[in-house]
Amino acid sequence: MFKEEEGFTLIEMLIVLAIITILLVLVVPNLADKNEDVHEMGKNAIVQMANNQVQAYYIDQGKYPAIIEDLEEADYLSKDVIKKYKLKLTAKDGEDAPVVTIDGKS
Repeated sequence: MFKEEEGFTLIEMLIVLAIITILLVLVVPNLADKNEDVHEMGKNAIVQMANNQVQAYYIDQGKYPAIIEDLEEADYLSKDVIKKYKLKLTAKDGEDAPVVTIDGKS
């Protein structure tokens, strides 16, 4: 008399949907935090690379660059990188070598 139907019941579908929702609520905020960490690590890598270029400039030229544009003119850094990250060249007290920072932050 009764025909056996294949498929999922409404309750089964709701349970699966609830499980997926709970997993998304737990995972998505963690991914957002990781994104910020990746951007910060990228900025730190750019600063380290720029500071390495300051040392390369010193080795090649025999003096440290006076301004960040000196690195650009000598083809050690591109203008795009300098503008995008707002790189600044600052001298630290008591040190000979200037340090590259992002927008004046060390």
